[in-house]
Amino acid sequence: MKHVYLLSDATGETVERVARAALHQFKDIDVILHRAGQIRTREDIERALDEATREPGLIFFTLVNSDLAQFIRNETELRGLEAVDLITPLLFKLAEFLETPAQKVPGLQYEMNSEYYRRMEAVDFTVKQDDGQEPRNLFKADIVLVGVSRTSKTPLSMYLAHKGYKVANVPLVQGIDPPPELWQVRQDRIVGLIIDVQRLVDIRSARLRNLRQNPRASYADYQQIEDELAYCRRFYRQHPEWYIIDVTNRSVEESAAEILSRLHGDIRHD
Repeated sequence: MKHVYLLSDATGETVERVARAALHQFKDIDVILHRAGQIRTREDIERALDEATREPGLIFFTLVNSDLAQFIRNETELRGLEAVDLITPLLFKLAEFLETPAQKVPGLQYEMNSEYYRRMEAVDFTVKQDDGQEPRNLFKADIVLVGVSRTSKTPLSMYLAHKGYKVANVPLVQGIDPPPELWQVRQDRIVGLIIDVQRLVDIRSARLRNLRQNPRASYADYQQIEDELAYCRRFYRQHPEWYIIDVTNRSVEESAAEILSRLHGDIRHD
């Protein structure tokens, strides 16, 4: 039995029609649809995601408020869930094609000007650079995030991208050298992420449970994680130009604010 969660800031009928149309292409599969409409606050989102966390499945959402849409992306990443935004890419493409912003749609605030295009270019770049992909383009990044697995590299990258910064993130894995292209980046634009051992154990265990895997696997083992973070700290000490931030008790928004406060004056948009 598979579960699909449908989140909407209206009745949810549109997202359900889209989901059912897609599901018609798959025969003999038992799928339960869970529809949650009138999503207007972060608390509404958290309640819906709590259900999806108990019975993991795929999440479709249509929220025109860009802040709430980004909150869903951040939360699903932290909870180890998969989510598909059905409306934001469509709105952006329509605005581009029609050469006019969707002014009457809540949350779509970007006018069709150089700022708008810069933000969209930043998002496109950041998606392509996620998790160490395409290292040949690292030198183009405004900010490069490094850290071990599940230290919020992806949600933090996407949050910064929606503010107009081209962000790449590179995983640090003990025993595997980072890509050589990392040394071609201005070293004062690299941010190392660190986190408390127990907090990372909890995050990884939740990820494994959501994947229906053993939450006590080595990936979430306390001693292994402690070793990974010790390696990470040693690595950071070798690069004093990097800015190190502890994300343990910070939201994505708080971490982004601290990074930008430190780096903003040195970041130039080409």
